[in-house]
Amino acid sequence: MLSVIAWIGTVCMATAPFLIDYDIGKLLAIMGLTLLTVQATHAKLYNLILLNTIGIIGYFYALYF
Repeated sequence: MLSVIAWIGTVCMATAPFLIDYDIGKLLAIMGLTLLTVQATHAKLYNLILLNTIGIIGYFYALYF
């Protein structure tokens, strides 16, 4: 199941840059980072957890401000 979550996150992150000027691109980036954070948490990769969290906050900021 973790592998499926990681692949969905990867697809979201691979698609997001092409749509980043629209709200859907930012939402895909947020969803992708969230799903990849699940994988990073399982693997105890704290540097990636921190980077993903900062990225999620940044995309929320870009989406709403």
